[in-house]
Amino acid sequence: MIPLRDTIPSRRVPWIMRGLFILNLAAFLLELQQGEALEAFVHRFGVVPIQWRVAAPSDVLDWPGLLLTLFTSQFLHAGALHLGANMLYLWIFADNVEDRLGHGRFLLLYLGSGAAAAVTQLLITPNSSLPMVGASGAIAGVLGAYLLLFPAARIVTLVPLGVFWDTVEIPAFIFLGLWFLLQWLNGITTIGQVADLGGVAFWAHIGGFVGGMIGVVLLRPLRRR
Repeated sequence: MIPLRDTIPSRRVPWIMRGLFILNLAAFLLELQQGEALEAFVHRFGVVPIQWRVAAPSDVLDWPGLLLTLFTSQFLHAGALHLGANMLYLWIFADNVEDRLGHGRFLLLYLGSGAAAAVTQLLITPNSSLPMVGASGAIAGVLGAYLLLFPAARIVTLVPLGVFWDTVEIPAFIFLGLWFLLQWLNGITTIGQVADLGGVAFWAHIGGFVGGMIGVVLLRPLRRR
């Protein structure tokens, strides 16, 4: 299923969402310019779980820089498809959440959910030396917030019907509930696997989604007039 749009109009221009969209595109263009230095670049600004291990007291001195990667990693992507999928979800769901929270609180929710997502994944795979990158954890937080704020919204979705595709309207609580269930089921299958196999960070999605739900409750969305 591919979401195309939702049915709820926004009352104000989603400046933060648009800014995040542009920053993600700009960061990807910066990645493309790295050439042979790309691997070192991604290890520097991505979240590498094994770097968080404390083998000696002096290792704690590395944590200020590591904390920064909880946020820089949110703007890096593993490829054009990775970026495109994340930006599609950001464009569809974030404007309404920003509309209800306001610009500043939406930015806090987005960045906080992304950080929660990264922490969740590194707790599950603490020995991995592969960098985690992508906006999907932060966007998962937006999805969690959207579920609580607009459970009855309709998501216009492209669905395969045999050899044909058709568009159907699916209630948000069903669409997002199935999305979360899929992340959970896939996440369960990754427990105990070799840390450096790579692939999708399902636990980051789970952590971001739950973080977004908690965040939207704590931030208390603006009331509609």
